Amino acid sequence: MGTSRVLCPSRAMIILTVLASAAFLANAEVARVELSAPVDVLGGKAFGSAGAYQKSSGKVYFSVDPLNSHNKPVVDIDKAPRDANGRVTFSADVYVLAPKDPAQGNGVALFDVPNRGRKMTLQVFNHAPNTPDPSSAAEFGDGFLMQHGFTLVWVGWQFDTPKRGGLLGIDVPVASENGHPVAGRLTISFTPNTAAPKSSLDDVRTYPPVDPASSENRLTVRKGQYGTPQIIPRGQWHFDSPGNGQDPPVVALDGGFEPGMIYELSYQAQGPVLAGLGFAALRDVASAIKYQHGALGTVRYAYVFGLSQSGRFLRDFLYGGFNADEQDRKVFDGAMPHIAAAARGDYNGRFAQPNGQTPYTASLFPFLDLPQRDPITGKTDGLLSHMSRDTVPKIFYTDSSTEYWGGGRSAALTHTTLDGREDAKVPDNVRIYLLAGTQHAPVPFPPSAGTSQQRANPNDYTWALRALLVSMDRWVRDGVAPPDSRHPSLADHTLVPQKSLKFPALPGVHSPLAIPGGYRADLPGPPSAHPLPFLVPDVDADGNERSGIRLPDLAVPLATYAGWNFRSPSIGAPDDIVPLTGSYIPFALTKAEREQNHDPRLSIEERYASRDKYLELVKDAASKLAQERYVLSEDIAGIVDRASAQWDYLAHGAAGGAK
Repeated sequence: MGTSRVLCPSRAMIILTVLASAAFLANAEVARVELSAPVDVLGGKAFGSAGAYQKSSGKVYFSVDPLNSHNKPVVDIDKAPRDANGRVTFSADVYVLAPKDPAQGNGVALFDVPNRGRKMTLQVFNHAPNTPDPSSAAEFGDGFLMQHGFTLVWVGWQFDTPKRGGLLGIDVPVASENGHPVAGRLTISFTPNTAAPKSSLDDVRTYPPVDPASSENRLTVRKGQYGTPQIIPRGQWHFDSPGNGQDPPVVALDGGFEPGMIYELSYQAQGPVLAGLGFAALRDVASAIKYQHGALGTVRYAYVFGLSQSGRFLRDFLYGGFNADEQDRKVFDGAMPHIAAAARGDYNGRFAQPNGQTPYTASLFPFLDLPQRDPITGKTDGLLSHMSRDTVPKIFYTDSSTEYWGGGRSAALTHTTLDGREDAKVPDNVRIYLLAGTQHAPVPFPPSAGTSQQRANPNDYTWALRALLVSMDRWVRDGVAPPDSRHPSLADHTLVPQKSLKFPALPGVHSPLAIPGGYRADLPGPPSAHPLPFLVPDVDADGNERSGIRLPDLAVPLATYAGWNFRSPSIGAPDDIVPLTGSYIPFALTKAEREQNHDPRLSIEERYASRDKYLELVKDAASKLAQERYVLSEDIAGIVDRASAQWDYLAHGAAGGAK
């Protein structure tokens, strides 16, 4: 996108200024920014009143004070190399989409925390395809975010993102002591889906083993999360490739890996990077945009959105107190951790593994925003306890059904006590929303089964996220309270212990009562030693959830929409769930078909007199949600169109069979 250069503060497109003054550098975490020349988006096309947009990409260079109290939460910052000024330096990728004339924007910088280096907000809010460098009209979707005038900013935070394909990452220093890289033991878990003889350990590409042939290296295998690990004799496996920092280590096992089994490898590594500087990078770019003179002066507010991995990153960001910059000023005015549930992640530890998707390992105390006491350790802590009242943002937690069910993310613990016996108080600055009957990330329609026993869940919750972003904006700028939290609760019996759930017996569908609950990953001992309460949303006779934001797919259903799905026998372990995947189980088309299949759910013909009547009910349900501000009025037509496509799909005989 043009020749790289340092931008001049006089340009209207500038997001960050170059800080040339040594005196200013003493107080500035963003040392300089190098961006490509701005490129007009879609040839200068106007996006409503926000006008034309431009895009730029490049690098941000940071210089942080390791002695500043706001940087001390970064693990090993005391072991980082320092420059002549005693500061820690590093750099990160940055990408910006902004109104060509800042005065025409809405005055808000919306940060999208990259997920494994990928940009997500255009896909989520604009209904666009995922792409590293949006260029065509289709890649900007329906232009929702631009129509609303947001300045969009992406900052790389993940140190092990591959440097290819436009992915955004960060370059951070290595921790060392007495001139030598810090060493320590590293453990990684993985579950293969095929019987391949080798497994590539992408999550630890930065940490090759010190001695690949060491007898101390250990590989174990177990069946299921609660299975007993069995040591695989050292002579039966080896490092086929130790990795080199960019290419990951590769492990080979005699006879091949067994699909569906859980393997755990541990070995000695060295040179852990300061992964927690990713928090500082996000914090300091947002701070620079809000507070540095000449840096897009019309932007008064900053919001941040993170999805899945990056949503858990945001929870850790808040827990670490990073929403205050080095001058103790509020960074983000609004935060939207999405599909993160009660989980955090390995983003700020020695030998951090931010890509890790092993189930249950993200279950870390504390779970609630407000302080709670851990009866096991005696510690009292809360997710927002490490920020002052002046630096706490307004927060929306949004979760799919999957976050209540699979992988131990234990979404219910964001609004219940640790013992699971009582509903907990939610702070006034927080709203919690269950996007009922949805999976972690909705799949395109029509869905397929893939490696699951049922078709994946296509219930599209992004309609609600668009409305909630508008509500967040009004809450921050105008003080207009957002819609009330909508999530299951113990008080009204819409949140129930998993084992007491009365899910209907559906033909060919594995019962969700077989799914194991989560456990405390932050405590020593076997998983069975510290189980977490397993609380899930209650369901109706169709198996659809009764609480939360019930979008028209659920309010006027043609199927059962669940937040769980089991592994296909073709990939092994069919009694285990596919992480982050839900189920779409259509109703029978006719009463005769229902009775033949012994399906307890009413058929489509028994529910709706006609296609037109069904679409009328969908429109009514969407209109009610719009009145309650859980969807936008402008999106009702799109919701009805999608429902129409689903009716036609099922009417042509697609209901039968998992495929």
